[in-house]
Amino acid sequence: MQKIHRIDLLLIGGSAGSLKVILDVLPELKPLSFPIIIILHRKPLQHSVLQDLLSAHTPIPVIEVEDKTMLEPGTIYIAPSDYHLLIEKNKMVTLDYSEKINHSRPSIDICFMSAADIYKNKTCAILLSGANSDGVDGLKLIKLNNGIAIAQSPETAEVSFMPKQAIEKVAIDYILRPEEIADFINSLNDY
Repeated sequence: MQKIHRIDLLLIGGSAGSLKVILDVLPELKPLSFPIIIILHRKPLQHSVLQDLLSAHTPIPVIEVEDKTMLEPGTIYIAPSDYHLLIEKNKMVTLDYSEKINHSRPSIDICFMSAADIYKNKTCAILLSGANSDGVDGLKLIKLNNGIAIAQSPETAEVSFMPKQAIEKVAIDYILRPEEIADFINSLNDY
């Protein structure tokens, strides 16, 4: 198990059943010393209401990413629907419309892997409820770079397949129940 250490980026990936967990976690978060990127599988929409929905649950600024957005501490970023989100060396976010991975765009794996390449051991990622294995390969790369890998406890997930796959295939550092996630995130500010 990876000891908790200072991180520079927190990623949260999820699919079916994960939005409720995020909506429960957001109101409990304290001001952050690092950015959070949320990658959710969702249908492509011309106008996204997700930013407004998440903003209503937290005083922390919530921004739906646009191409060439710079990541700033203390901000929550949302991967837009129908685009992969990648992180460049200068910590700028780029969007990509290449083929779907695990039937998904945005792909949790692509974002997790991109973050691991740039942030190395200063990366922490949480994989929530979902119906496919997107995110598992990304968690493997985060672990390979000595980052922190977390999965939602499958028995608490609305759809347990995604966190189960992570636990079976990755040396997960922490398995957390939804009510434990906010405290864990807040504790990362202490390092």
